[in-house]
Amino acid sequence: MHVLFACPHNNPDDWLPGLAAELPDCRISVWDPAGPPSGADVALVWKPPAALFAHETRLKALFNLGAGVDALLQMDELPPGIQIVRLEDAGMAVQMAEYALYALLRASRGFGQYERDQAQSKWAPMPGLRRAQWPVGVLGLGAMGARVAQAIAAFDYPVAGWSRSAHAVDGVRTYAGSEQLPEFLARTRVLVNVLPLTPETTGILNRQTLSQLLPGAHLINVGRGGHLNEDDLLALLDAGRLEGATLDVFETEPLPVSHALWRHPRVHVTPHIAASTLRDEAIAQIAGKIRKLARGEPISGVVTPQKGY
Repeated sequence: MHVLFACPHNNPDDWLPGLAAELPDCRISVWDPAGPPSGADVALVWKPPAALFAHETRLKALFNLGAGVDALLQMDELPPGIQIVRLEDAGMAVQMAEYALYALLRASRGFGQYERDQAQSKWAPMPGLRRAQWPVGVLGLGAMGARVAQAIAAFDYPVAGWSRSAHAVDGVRTYAGSEQLPEFLARTRVLVNVLPLTPETTGILNRQTLSQLLPGAHLINVGRGGHLNEDDLLALLDAGRLEGATLDVFETEPLPVSHALWRHPRVHVTPHIAASTLRDEAIAQIAGKIRKLARGEPISGVVTPQKGY
């Protein structure tokens, strides 16, 4: 099998030695848009240029170097029927759980306030934490969301999760479908979004949904920027309807220097770092699936374009 590395944003020298070690029976090459078509069977991609698909017409499968495939599915040049395979966890779920816990603890334990107090040399202990007053809701219960929900539940916060279809997660109360979304929101004070971006979930974090959260609510968005109506969030923060937000993803990235989110006193911004692709783990997972494909065996992580994940 011929494997093509087609990730212009990644240095192939960082990836090819590991791929060659894991796939000694495969031919591995780097896409050269100026050269002749490689004839590759599968390609490793991340934000590929449209020219890749006009140039490499024999591709049967794409392995996306990330969990989110929304940008790939939106490409008009994507060949119909090509198999798309997303990364499943590969070290990202635990990072996502760490990030969500950090943001939750910063809000519920008042660490943001203590940072402001320190700037004023102010000694002002706050009352101890009552976790029952901080119910957490996780939007999305795939591999990432389930890990986030269980990690938070391990710290004795009351945790619920919502997804489009029914899921069961140990230690987590689950809701499913649009009819149960209002009940899920109404019991939630800290909302963690880990949904994939699909036509159905685009803009799901808006004035209507966020207004249904409990008083003193916080939003933690580690899904996609397209989930959030940023103007609605700012309006709710300014009106006191939401207490704060920790945002790792944005509609436009990098976040424009002039954007109000940078300067809002109750918004905590990070530059899309909640869960980074870990190269060795990703190579091992992708190589294992390529070996299965070569043997004609089924693999997991295959994307259903109609669902968007």
